[in-house]
Amino acid sequence: MCTELSPLTAPPYNHFTQIGDPVLRLCAEEVSAERIASQEIKDIVEQMVKVLRHYDCVGVAAPQLGVPMRIIVMEFREGKREQFTPEVYEERKMSHLPLTIFINPQIEIISDKQHTHPEGCMSVRGYSAKVSRYDRVRVTGIGILGTPSELELVGWSARIAQHEMDHLNGIVYIDRMDVSSFTCITWQQINATGGRAVISFEK
Repeated sequence: MCTELSPLTAPPYNHFTQIGDPVLRLCAEEVSAERIASQEIKDIVEQMVKVLRHYDCVGVAAPQLGVPMRIIVMEFREGKREQFTPEVYEERKMSHLPLTIFINPQIEIISDKQHTHPEGCMSVRGYSAKVSRYDRVRVTGIGILGTPSELELVGWSARIAQHEMDHLNGIVYIDRMDVSSFTCITWQQINATGGRAVISFEK
């Protein structure tokens, strides 16, 4: 069970910044060599991991917590398999991705093959849309907490990496989506409650 996070009014936040916040449209800055091992960066990474797990999501980029730095955290834990049917899990090429943390990451597309699947974002809360992503990528950078400096990712894990890397460049998935597929994921609940459903921005 997740513990409740106390609100923070200054970055790194305990919540996800939402579309419209200028930080999501900035090109994040590289972390300088002298800051990489600093307590400041350790605290930011720790907060990113804490928020990722509290919200039970699969990726977070530092700008999503209000910090315009080039840091990403990814994790697709084994337990998330239970949230999908076996057919969806296989179709989307999902797999376990252990906690992965990169500072100043770079991404290389190593397959021309693309897949189109529904994608959401904690910074566009309550919505999803179909997005095409490359099937295989290589991420390089400064890996910390056991993350190697180079990692090849396939399928859904490659999608997570592309999504988080976009955040570092001021790009949100709605910039890449199939516009006709943009969906409020609670539309049925909204209808069933006579419009009284609420999209929550905290957990």
